[in-house]
This record gives sequence, C-alpha cells and structure tokens, in this order.
Amino acid sequence: MNKKHVYTSKKPDDTGYIDYGAVDDGTWKTLFERQTKHIIGRACPEFIAGIEELKFSSERIPQHKEVTAELSRHYGWGVEQVAALIPATEFFTLLSNKKFPAASFIRLPEELDYLMEPDIFHEFFGHCPLLTNKAYSNFMYEFGKIALAAKPKDRVQLFRLFWFTIEFGLIQTTQGLRAYGGGILSSFGETTYALESKIPMRKPFDPVDVLRTPFRIDILQPIYFVIQSYDQLFEIIDMDLMALLQKARELGDHPPMFEPKK
Repeated sequence: MNKKHVYTSKKPDDTGYIDYGAVDDGTWKTLFERQTKHIIGRACPEFIAGIEELKFSSERIPQHKEVTAELSRHYGWGVEQVAALIPATEFFTLLSNKKFPAASFIRLPEELDYLMEPDIFHEFFGHCPLLTNKAYSNFMYEFGKIALAAKPKDRVQLFRLFWFTIEFGLIQTTQGLRAYGGGILSSFGETTYALESKIPMRKPFDPVDVLRTPFRIDILQPIYFVIQSYDQLFEIIDMDLMALLQKARELGDHPPMFEPKK
C-alpha cells in the first residue's frame, strides 16, 4: 500500500466555511453511501445511533463547525481543524480539551479504499459518531489527559491502547461481534476483514496484552481485541496504567504478526 498523492488541507474563509468543491463532495457522497450500507450488521448499535445523531448528509462534506454544534450537545465534544498528521503532544492536548482533531481534505476518487493520512471521512465518519456515547467519549477524554502527562517513551507504548480500541476495536454485543473502531468503520475492506475473515486473530481485551502488541498502520490488522462493553474501556482509566506498562515491559513485546515495513 503505497501513498500515491500528497494531500493539502483546505483553508476556511473568514466565517470558517470551507468550499470543498463538486469533486470532493462527490467523493464524500460515494464513501458515505457505500459505507452506511456496508456497516449494517457490522457496526455496533451505538455507532449507527451516532451517525443519526450527527445528521450527516450524503450530498456534501460536513463543515467542522456543524459537526461541533451537533457533538457539543453530547458531553461537550467538538472537532478541531488540523493538518492530517499532528505531533503527539498536540493530539493528546486536543483530546484532553474534548476536541477531536480532523483534517480538512478528503481522499481522491482513485484512492477511495486506502490512504496513509487520516482524511475528513475517516475522522468525521469513523470517529465522531461514538463521541455521542458517554463511556466512549469519557475514555477518549481521560486517555488524552493520561497520555499528555506521560513521558514521550511511555506515550508511544500507551498509544497501543488507543490503537486497539478507538482505531481498531471490536465489541461483543447481544447481536454478535461488531466493530466500533474508527479505522475499521471508515474502511470498506477492513470492515469485512475484521469481522468475517479467517485470517486475523481476535482476542479478548486485556490491557497488558494490548500494551505488548506491536502494530503497523499501513496494513490490514493481523490482530483485533474484543471488549464486552464500553464500560470496559472506562475501567482501563481507573487502573494504574503506569504499573500495567511496567508489567508489559517486563514481559516484553509479542513477536510482530507482520513483515517489517520496507
């Protein structure tokens, strides 16, 4: 999976409005209509409810201020326009202020299925719906504060908890196994792969196990961790994460389940 195009964020006008244009709005429409159909029976019920709460339209890319207005009614969250990739300190500072960073560009039509940078579809569609869920949004907020206070070396390993939950988490529901991670639910291919393929491993969520598990950002994930409820996420915050991190280091990382990046 090689990056084919370098993306540039779009600038808002003096009122905060961004004119994405017909091509970008058309890309949003294609992605939104395709994925809203594809996640039926695969996304957790809370995610589906969140999509409805945010009142997304398929006809155009939502404005950041519109998404913030809807999110603010649910536990005080909003979105902050940023460049695609930002430093870890800035990222966790935003989370600790209940602001989710979101880019202002969308992938090209020829790169619908994968791109290296997180675009606005990934951020808005993949992550924002569950910010209307109390336990999920509280976990995001508290994790941001903990990661921000951690030493840089500790922060890198703690990010594995974020990766295997917020980005690529699965949850066991009364209807069966469902996805809640934004990296899964914003990806047509990974939505099916994570839930239905026989290739990846699916393990019960254990924070020490997660902290010992390496990952790569540019592949379909070889392993997913399954929580039983969103309350389980918030229980992580009540644990002594630094003690868990130390235990994980004493045990050592699991062997990577992927080839080294070339």
